[in-house]
Amino acid sequence: MNPGSGDRFVAEFRRVERALPAARVPWVARARSLALERFADSGFPTPGDEDWKYTSLSRIEDRAFRALPFEAPGGAAPPGLAAGSAFDALPGHVIVFVDGRHAPALSRIGGLPAGVTVGSLADALESTPERLEAFLPDDTRHTVVGALNTAFMADGAFVHVPRGVVVTEPIHWLFIATRQDAALHPRNLLVAEEGAQATVVEHHADPGSVACLTNAVTQIFASRGSVVEHCKLQRQSTAAIHLAGIHALQGRGSRFTSHSIAVGAALARHDITATLDAEGCEAELNGLYLAEGRQHVDHHTRIDHARPGGTSREHYRGVLDGASRGVFNGRVLVHPGAQRTDAHQVNHNLLLSREAEVDTKPQLEIYADDVKCTHGATVGQLDEAQLFYLRARGLEEAAARSLLTHAFARDVIERIRASSLRDHVERLLLARLPGGARAWEPA
Repeated sequence: MNPGSGDRFVAEFRRVERALPAARVPWVARARSLALERFADSGFPTPGDEDWKYTSLSRIEDRAFRALPFEAPGGAAPPGLAAGSAFDALPGHVIVFVDGRHAPALSRIGGLPAGVTVGSLADALESTPERLEAFLPDDTRHTVVGALNTAFMADGAFVHVPRGVVVTEPIHWLFIATRQDAALHPRNLLVAEEGAQATVVEHHADPGSVACLTNAVTQIFASRGSVVEHCKLQRQSTAAIHLAGIHALQGRGSRFTSHSIAVGAALARHDITATLDAEGCEAELNGLYLAEGRQHVDHHTRIDHARPGGTSREHYRGVLDGASRGVFNGRVLVHPGAQRTDAHQVNHNLLLSREAEVDTKPQLEIYADDVKCTHGATVGQLDEAQLFYLRARGLEEAAARSLLTHAFARDVIERIRASSLRDHVERLLLARLPGGARAWEPA
């Protein structure tokens, strides 16, 4: 860590702290204070820290990102919003945030089952902070960057699904960044009570080349027997920096699925954790990262098998072109007493250019003796024999490369259960393939 490297952010917090939601609520103020103290003591991590060995945050310190005053955006859509809001035509509920603030005029919440809450975290902090106290102060699984998010915690999505309720349509959280040099700290909370079911799509985009810092944290609490699917789609412009934490805590017999699709930002870092905190939990973490030019995308995952009988599956794939760099560090920790754990983890990477680079490190730490755990990783290029086969049958080189790259990435896309979202991610992939979507599209 580099103490003092975050002094500017500490000063920014002092400038805006009194205007943050629920600033006078004691537990909220204390959570922010402790988080800021943790960040101030450590500063931003450096490549000297093992978990940040391949990812430098120096560009954050090189630019004067500023916290925005807490104010709601206007009712009109920002210029170019239609191009960024890729979920407008999809079925389901859409809650929109512009520059980190809830925009009710742009949101579309349909009829929800009785008792379900889909709304603004800021509104909940101001009106019913007692509903959130059991969830939000916990920073134990967050990085020091996540602690910075807690300090600036202001707005984001709040979803609560009562016991036994099934939300059949997906809930879309759409975050749009429009202001240059803004520091945005969205905080999202999803609580699924016993037996509840919900699918949430968290989408970050911007309508142009917006050089901003997004530092987002999403907390998910999956109670006994609940089923939660969370899909994160990060497609900000290559002028942006995107840092994120996704943290799930699971109850007995719950099932949690995470999909992380990263195609945007100049620098992107995702820390994703799942804690199987009771018997019989299931966790599935899937990821696809596409990088080109000089993009840098980093995924650090951790699955904690804390109790017996847990099952986890992890499938990450990366496609890297130009002089881009990918990082994957996947850690599976089987705690003492977590017998009958069944864990499988794999990371595959495809390099499309000589300059592209990837660093992959799958890890298993096992402190129980009745387990079944496997892991693996590969880094390679397109198979020349397969390219030759396709070229010999009349395909142009760009089309052949697109076809093979599509087949490689599709393994992750097919794991997304929501068909409308799966189709959208497929279109994003086609647009990023060598030669673009025009080179080849599936029948």
